[in-house]
Amino acid sequence: MAISFTLNGKSQSVDVSPDMPLLWVLRDTLNMTGTKFGCGMALCGACTVHINGEATRSCITPVSSVAGKKVTTIEGLSADGSHPVQQAWMEEDVPQCGYCQSGQIMSAVALLSKKPNPTDADIDDAMSGNICRCGTYQRIRKAIHRAASMQGGKAHSAA
Repeated sequence: MAISFTLNGKSQSVDVSPDMPLLWVLRDTLNMTGTKFGCGMALCGACTVHINGEATRSCITPVSSVAGKKVTTIEGLSADGSHPVQQAWMEEDVPQCGYCQSGQIMSAVALLSKKPNPTDADIDDAMSGNICRCGTYQRIRKAIHRAASMQGGKAHSAA
């Protein structure tokens, strides 16, 4: 049975097991490899995508649950890396190894869509489910503040 949903603004239909995790449908069936596998238990955030605008861990989300919904991956933010969060990430030199960054960015975009003017506490709370093994948390926070100002928000910093 085919499962249909919108992926990065385009209609998709996949004929896979309904309980297959969305992460594997994205990576293995649709070749959208920007979303990463980290832990497989929704603990690290590397697999974060948006489902109807909400940051969601795709490694534990059955593909059947996205039928009729809008899914956005890191590839769907912009074709050329011009999204303000992606720009801020580059300007603040956030990535080291880079593995967690697509999940970090997707969580940051979801935060800024709800709170265009986040405090450090808002950022820490929203990003607490995303692990960076390289420890770039200070640069991540700085980049989110920069993206907020690029989008017209005035980020508040306690630092």
